[in-house]
Amino acid sequence: MQQITSPSGLRDDANIALLIRQLREGLLRQLERDLAAIGVELNHSQYLVLKILAKYGVQTPGELARWLDHNAGAMTRLLDRLEDKGYVRRQPHAEDRRALRIELTQAGQAMWQTISQCSEKTQNAALRDLDKADRETLFALLKRVCDTLEKSP
Repeated sequence: MQQITSPSGLRDDANIALLIRQLREGLLRQLERDLAAIGVELNHSQYLVLKILAKYGVQTPGELARWLDHNAGAMTRLLDRLEDKGYVRRQPHAEDRRALRIELTQAGQAMWQTISQCSEKTQNAALRDLDKADRETLFALLKRVCDTLEKSP
């Protein structure tokens, strides 16, 4: 296994958490670069909100905050930015007048179509050195690790 050098210069051969963190950060940086290359100014959190709304439909700000592990203030600022860009709209909640529902606008749906293709391109680029069997093995192993962690007490 290749040794990994951390920003502090420490080497670590088998730290799965560090490796996964580096993988995540690398993917996020590449996705943001790929989005910028097509003229889209979204950060990863904004991208995730659009993805969640496109995939799962209308959400409350609290639900979105839980998805992203954001606090209420950070979520409000993030939604403000997306609303200013015309990608989401806040609507009153039918059953709870204190709550809001967040939904994609037509512009948000169109943006999701554009950026979802960009995300797929980013992922494929990250996996380009793996053949189909290696990709399947990687996904299967990562899923097993996730399943193991979910079963842990």
